Amino acid sequence: MAEVFDIGLAWDWEFDRDFIYGLENECIAFGLSTFRIEPQNVEAVTRLVRAKKIQFRTYLDRASDSDENFIPLAKSIARSKTIVFNEYAKVEYAKDKANMHLALMGEGIHVPYTIIISPYNKNAEVELSLTELAHLGRPFIIKPANTTGGGLGVVVGAETLKEIIETRQHHKNDKYLLQETVIPAEFNESIAWFRAFYAFGKTMICWWDHRTHVYRELTKPEERKYKLSKLHSMMLTIHHICRLEFFSSEITLTGEGKFIAVDYVNEICDMRLQSLHYDGVPDTAVIKIQRQFARYARAQIKKSA
Repeated sequence: MAEVFDIGLAWDWEFDRDFIYGLENECIAFGLSTFRIEPQNVEAVTRLVRAKKIQFRTYLDRASDSDENFIPLAKSIARSKTIVFNEYAKVEYAKDKANMHLALMGEGIHVPYTIIISPYNKNAEVELSLTELAHLGRPFIIKPANTTGGGLGVVVGAETLKEIIETRQHHKNDKYLLQETVIPAEFNESIAWFRAFYAFGKTMICWWDHRTHVYRELTKPEERKYKLSKLHSMMLTIHHICRLEFFSSEITLTGEGKFIAVDYVNEICDMRLQSLHYDGVPDTAVIKIQRQFARYARAQIKKSA
């Protein structure tokens, strides 16, 4: 007879501890049972799941993308009736920035002017016209379509074709995006650059300075004053496209009044607390996300019962 837990919480990053423990506390407050899967017990848990001695009704995976030791468990979970946040097939689609760029354009969301180039291993030559390069402007941004977690592989401030040729060889099997540099509007001491979260049915917006990575939660009076309510509808549209339960996007408002999604879907959100890390997410926002997760997980469990 399997021991059944409402929620499995898989994590491997040391700085995730406060977020995971906070999630656990909120889940317990909602009457849900939890089980933490960590590097030191993942192999044992994998064996128990395969032997049907442990089951999870829902599963939050914040580990298998970065630690291959969690992949066998993820595969077993995916074959079961467990509700996974975020579902693996949807993650594979959503994390491809080339996919998201085209899908967002199709839904009417403004995105930076972008040129998508094929993987180096598919075509070693860079096929760009002078007109396309001129339209990009200078400086421009170079980013791999699939390998950009935490800004990995992104080149900001690129100026030359030589930089494009050299950069795309770093991830030879990945498509690359060349993007124009978007200049945000300024409101008093804040630039109009936002980190927006879609968290288990709710949207949440923070000011986010892309130069310093410092957050500040957007207040309702600020939202009304600067006419920023569209940020929420944009996040709902992006959710409709990617179908992930938890992700973040970067959105900016230009001086011309245009909202532009500049980084489409970050499927593993950095949830370090601002009280412990200067570039962490405001503690109040993290708590709201933790509470919303527990509420959403409980609803999903009831729905599937």
